[in-house]
Amino acid sequence: MLKTRIIPCLDVANGRVVKGVNFVDLVDAGDPVETARAYDAAGADELCFLDIMATEENRGTMYDLATRTAEACFMPLTIGGGVRTHLDVRNLLLAGADKVSFNSAAVADPDVLTEAALRFGSQCIVCAIDAKTVAPDRWEIFTHGGRRATGIDAVEFALMAQAKGAGEILLTAMDNDGTKAGFNIALTRAVTDAVSIPVIASGGVGTLDHLVEGVTLGGASAVLAASIFHFATFTIPQAKAHMHAAGVPVRL
Repeated sequence: MLKTRIIPCLDVANGRVVKGVNFVDLVDAGDPVETARAYDAAGADELCFLDIMATEENRGTMYDLATRTAEACFMPLTIGGGVRTHLDVRNLLLAGADKVSFNSAAVADPDVLTEAALRFGSQCIVCAIDAKTVAPDRWEIFTHGGRRATGIDAVEFALMAQAKGAGEILLTAMDNDGTKAGFNIALTRAVTDAVSIPVIASGGVGTLDHLVEGVTLGGASAVLAASIFHFATFTIPQAKAHMHAAGVPVRL
């Protein structure tokens, strides 16, 4: 059985790790390279590095910071934010990324996933979906760091992203992000039931039980968290031990 991955997420703005609530009210959470090094030493399975202002500021991802982060750690690194074309994917892979995440650009033109997957393989192409609840059992995608509504159904888009060549979905429930109230299990389960590729559950982790629920109730292949790790509420080893005790297979 595949192990469930525990993935800390570094949201980076202006060269610093930040964390907010519902994508706003950002608080400084440290230096990204030092933070990455600490998570690597703690046994994180992967690291997700998102330049959260790149699309809104209409610029590319910070390649230098990506390179320094990749050089500082040995765990797989997913980088996103401002990724627009297969050329951006190439540059990020050369900078040290193992996987590259599309978000706003894939919503604008899903074929960009196909172009990248054909060149580099689906295994390194992630489609990030930021979704808000707009009605019972209906979730809409928002882009540009959660600032722009699209009218696009999140579950339908996840299916399209898979068909276009994405090898993984990074699913963030915007209503839950930073609230520490737990994942949006209904959204997570709707997407994991719809697609056959791995889904990373994101948004809302406040307790170790929430990590377990993302897998056992939401069906996620990996769970992503930021606040509980950045501010030392829990450690990666504590999270893994708790999940293992709950019967979730993890890499100890």
